[in-house]
Amino acid sequence: MLTPELLHALHNLPLAAKRAAEGLLHGAHASRRRGAGLEFSQYRPYQPGDDLRRLDWRLAARSDRYYLRESEVDTSLVVHLVLDATASMNHRDDNGLTKLDYGRLLCAALAYVASQQGDAVALTILHPAGLRHLPPRADARQLPRLYHALETAEATGSFPDAATLAPLTARRQPALIICISDLYEEEGEIERLLTRLRAASGEVLLLHLLARNELEFTFRGAVTFEDLETGRTLQLDADQQRRAWQQHLQQWLRDTAQRARTHAFDYYQLNTSEPLTNALREFLRRRSRG
Repeated sequence: MLTPELLHALHNLPLAAKRAAEGLLHGAHASRRRGAGLEFSQYRPYQPGDDLRRLDWRLAARSDRYYLRESEVDTSLVVHLVLDATASMNHRDDNGLTKLDYGRLLCAALAYVASQQGDAVALTILHPAGLRHLPPRADARQLPRLYHALETAEATGSFPDAATLAPLTARRQPALIICISDLYEEEGEIERLLTRLRAASGEVLLLHLLARNELEFTFRGAVTFEDLETGRTLQLDADQQRRAWQQHLQQWLRDTAQRARTHAFDYYQLNTSEPLTNALREFLRRRSRG
């Protein structure tokens, strides 16, 4: 099983996404039906009442018979990936990866898995300068577009304001929203965004990124911590404060999980030192649940 640091060391996001998903897609099949879609599948004879726009006129000219082009279209999901790219995602774990590095790999792998299942994939990257948004597509060029957006994403500033987020929450389209974030917020702005997205799209899977050095508080001795979004600093003795830190963190995580359940989000905690497999399995489980 490939670790996040090994995937990151490939320096090839498309390859890393594919390698992360290997083994998970065995036995998983796209949910498809015949109809008017993107990928041509077969012909069938014309019947009264059929949509004439799907008639193959060239074949009719050659054969003097009327046939409709049928395609395979997915019957399941639009998957909308929402990546937090605020400055706090620059937090670096002991394995050398930042939360943005992990989130980038996870987004790419989720997009690859969703694409293999026949789902249309959208991506929104959140940062204060504005939204980087790729609308949902299921064509062959969507993954390269998405990989490029992820590769060029940088974590800066604080969470976007309501005016910046307005176009995102104004869209009303049934989708599975997958939000990847560390959930560091000043006044509940991430929670409000996800609540509005759930109202607009129907379902939210919240993947909460936590570094191992946060969870286990692996720091030693005198340490100066800096808030990556505000610049505020705090000096403390890590050995003396470890127990209090972990108690405070566990209470925050319990409260966060409870609030997520209150809003009917599917909530899942991820350790950025661990493989992506659990998150990908959670997506497939959620997808199969329908």
